Amino acid sequence: MTKKSNKHRMGLLYLLLHCILLFSIPIVTVFSEPNSRTSFIDLKGGGAADSVIWVVQLSDLHFSIHNPERAIDFKELIGPALSIIHPSLVLITGDLTDGKSKDLLTMNQIEEEWKEYEQVTEEVIKRSGIDRERFYDLRGNHDNFGVPEVGGELDYFSKYSINGRLGRKGHVHSVTLQSGGRRHLFVGLDTTMNVGLRGPTNLFGHPTDKLLTDLDGELAQWDSQHATPVTKVSFGHFPLSFSAATDSGKTLKDVFLKHSLSAYLCGHLHTRFGNLKRHHQSGHNFLSLEKYFQPNVHQNTYESNTDNVNCSNGDPSVKEFWEWEMGDWRKSRVMRILAIDSGLVSFVDIKLNKSESEKTIVLPTFPLDSRYMLTTSSLHDYYCQTKDLLFYESIRALVFSRSAIVSVTAKIYDSSPGELDMVLDATMRKLEENSTTGNLYAVPWNWRAFEDDSPDRYWLQIEAVDTMGRSVLSDIRPFSINGVTLKIRWTWKEFLVMGCQWASLYYPILWSILFSLFSILLFSRALLRFSKKNYSFKNFSVEKGFASGLLWLLTEFSRISSVWCSMLVYVIYLVFFPWFFGEVLTVDGDKGSMTYKGWTVDKQVHIGFPDVMVIVIPHLVFVVFPTVFVIWALATERTVYREHYLSQSAKKEDDYVRAPKRHVKNDYQNGKRLKLLRGRTWVRILLVIFCLIICWKHWKSCRAMSKAYEMNPFLHFPVYCFSVPLLLAYAFYKTMGVQI
Repeated sequence: MTKKSNKHRMGLLYLLLHCILLFSIPIVTVFSEPNSRTSFIDLKGGGAADSVIWVVQLSDLHFSIHNPERAIDFKELIGPALSIIHPSLVLITGDLTDGKSKDLLTMNQIEEEWKEYEQVTEEVIKRSGIDRERFYDLRGNHDNFGVPEVGGELDYFSKYSINGRLGRKGHVHSVTLQSGGRRHLFVGLDTTMNVGLRGPTNLFGHPTDKLLTDLDGELAQWDSQHATPVTKVSFGHFPLSFSAATDSGKTLKDVFLKHSLSAYLCGHLHTRFGNLKRHHQSGHNFLSLEKYFQPNVHQNTYESNTDNVNCSNGDPSVKEFWEWEMGDWRKSRVMRILAIDSGLVSFVDIKLNKSESEKTIVLPTFPLDSRYMLTTSSLHDYYCQTKDLLFYESIRALVFSRSAIVSVTAKIYDSSPGELDMVLDATMRKLEENSTTGNLYAVPWNWRAFEDDSPDRYWLQIEAVDTMGRSVLSDIRPFSINGVTLKIRWTWKEFLVMGCQWASLYYPILWSILFSLFSILLFSRALLRFSKKNYSFKNFSVEKGFASGLLWLLTEFSRISSVWCSMLVYVIYLVFFPWFFGEVLTVDGDKGSMTYKGWTVDKQVHIGFPDVMVIVIPHLVFVVFPTVFVIWALATERTVYREHYLSQSAKKEDDYVRAPKRHVKNDYQNGKRLKLLRGRTWVRILLVIFCLIICWKHWKSCRAMSKAYEMNPFLHFPVYCFSVPLLLAYAFYKTMGVQI
């Protein structure tokens, strides 16, 4: 009986152990890292103040052996700044090193720069007092110049970067911050080329279908748990305007819209182009031109946004997200603080310098800047009352300072009188229950008094004063309790770099240029050979019609057959043959060949598409097209001068026609005065100047290409290099005399 009892107990023990192991599997899956690219950080907050979290973004550091001050300033300024701000995460979005020679023409990996980056970031992490696990850095195109393969000997990012030293592999990583009953999901993505070409043909992000699948999975990891709200933010190096589609035609924008991202943080374009912010929205017509460009920052104006509000569906029917490019550390020394207050995202960009290292930083978190609210979601929250009314009850702001703060004041101005009239001036209180660093200030207000259909009637500004009496004012910003977004416009520079989808525009621009070139060349020849009417300067002088003049101009180019044929052959060569053969990787090996479709390297074709557009389009627009027009002008000038000469010589044209193969230039060997007059014609001098400008522009391009890809002009790109100058010289020679 005892033995049976023992066996029975042992059986129950085994069964219990089996059940424990069985049920422990899903528990580990939920609370541990599901895979090596996913992290979870519980900030252990529960109070009202803990509904606000903040992170820091840095981008485009460009540490360079030729500019050591970039790394020195980073070490001296960022470490102390982070120790004051104490963010939950630090995101460094690419271009960690410069990878350029002193003349900026040769681009490849320089290990000394990476060693410096490793040393400086280690020092910054120590001085900041922040766990290194909170730091995330990503590749930029400069970190990928000339790298044959990820994980290879020349992939210094994997060896010296923070992500590399922490063993974070792959192109997608995510980290979830949990605080105040909310989750905040940050997903970083590396879309640099798998085969890193040297610059300048390494400019675009190249997401793959696998990367988009991984990104989709990371953004969806909390979707099944509806009880806890999730705010989703993604970060990478390349703006979407400089990101290509995958082989299947999918884009990052498609994935971001699917998951209702709050914001995509990026770099790459630096500060010199302006305020680079872009609002993306779904639900547009299939034939919409927004595949190619977006005219304004917002896809819709605020007047039409109320049409999208439908409270019966629960969530807004229109998906949207913001794309916020930030300035560079390289020249501007910019740092961004991004805050999330109960799901609403705000940010401030700060320029750091040694003279203002003690400056207080102020970031209002509610009410939001009406220029950068999520257009449809903000309206939906207001009209459908999706947020607890307590959310609206206070003005809130984050304040960071090395010195103690003695007062923080919220000021609201009414712009309806035509000027800013202060209507609220209230002292804010520090929320001590904040379990992090106690940087959040708030003040109750009658928010219903500020409800208005205008997105820019009311303006908010926060003033902070420290113990030394120094006062700092935040940037004054419009706000809208009603959730109405203020429409803002790009400057032309901002539109060109942020509003144009260059990967999609490349082929339309290219084929438009080539179509124009072939049309000019072929139509002018066909007009000369097959038209029954003789279009000449003399006929134009008589008829004086626009059409007659245009047709005469078209025929003049093709009258010089040798020049016309040479130009046609050169354009055909650019379409069907390699432009040059160069060293596109850092390691020595077989040279790659480049066409308008991209590079061919070791049997891999079309690498660097559409990046090659930075060479192809400028060459066609600023060299080939001007060459055609200058040759055209030279031929036209010769004809006009011929008629002028005939009128001045007091001879009939028939007299010259009767003498075969006779040239006018032989006639004025006896009249050097006329020849000198012709040689000094101001039109001719002007055309010579244009020829020299084209040759100078072309020479600069050839010099840059030869340096970038270690090419000899005579061996590796003779057609590209010498055709244009020789064509211009030959056309100038052929039009010096006047054939009768």
